[in-house]
Amino acid sequence: MPRSFLGLGTNLGDREAELRRAVEHLSASGDVVAVSSLYETEPMGGPPQGLFLNIVVELNTEDSPEELLERCRELETMAQRVRSVRNGPRTLDVDVLWVEGETRNSEELTVPHPRMFERRFVLEPLAELAPELVDAQVLAASFGDVRVIGRL
Repeated sequence: MPRSFLGLGTNLGDREAELRRAVEHLSASGDVVAVSSLYETEPMGGPPQGLFLNIVVELNTEDSPEELLERCRELETMAQRVRSVRNGPRTLDVDVLWVEGETRNSEELTVPHPRMFERRFVLEPLAELAPELVDAQVLAASFGDVRVIGRL
């Protein structure tokens, strides 16, 4: 079964509860293999806003990248995400990071995620689950402060 990784983040409301609900919903399909530690991170870009909680979820699924994107949007809708300001605060942000054997480059979806190798809040939890995907030099050069605060 192909491996896929989703990145989840939130900085509004009960952040842990938002992530927990999203993981529970993903788990209902039986696709979830692992969930990274919980990381607290500084926002990157956008207006001044609160700290994020971030995780990476590993899935074993036959879903195409486009089907995974649809699942991501479903989770964001369930969390009542509002897209009013680019890179603004959000109840839940879910991104398709990497899908084994797949690449996409369309207006809707780019896989692997185009900025994941710049962002420490993605690379740290991804390296925890799939160290073979994260080069140590790339991790060292990535941006952002992160700290592990526990598990969901």
